[in-house]
Amino acid sequence: MTPDDWDLWNAWVRAQRLLTRELDRGLQRDCGISKAEFSVLVTLWRTPGHEARVADLVEALGWEKSRVSHQLTRMESRDLVAPTRSGPSGRRTGIALTAQGRSVIQEALVVHGSNIRRHFLDELTPVQAEAIRSWAEETIARIEPAG
Repeated sequence: MTPDDWDLWNAWVRAQRLLTRELDRGLQRDCGISKAEFSVLVTLWRTPGHEARVADLVEALGWEKSRVSHQLTRMESRDLVAPTRSGPSGRRTGIALTAQGRSVIQEALVVHGSNIRRHFLDELTPVQAEAIRSWAEETIARIEPAG
């Protein structure tokens, strides 16, 4: 790689890190939730009935099962999610948003969306936005596993 290539790469990594940090701080400051909590809440918000099997949540988040399990336990204690149970053993088979969780994610979507707009989208020209979208979609198609 050339020095200019390294400069471009380093600028990209630093900008991404700073943007992510600022957006994460906004979630914590403005909504009282972490990025991980937001990820779980928004994933459940987008599922039919606002509930999912834990295995499907693991897949959707791309996290290890133990991480999801620990996160759900913490979120249950905050009344953001509740287990769904089925079968004769009554063991947890899924997870659902509570009324509190629905309220938090509805507010967080507005606040987080506003922060994304302010820190990212509003700073882009239409040409820049299209270049980033095109590059991102091509990169995802090239690297993400099929299916």
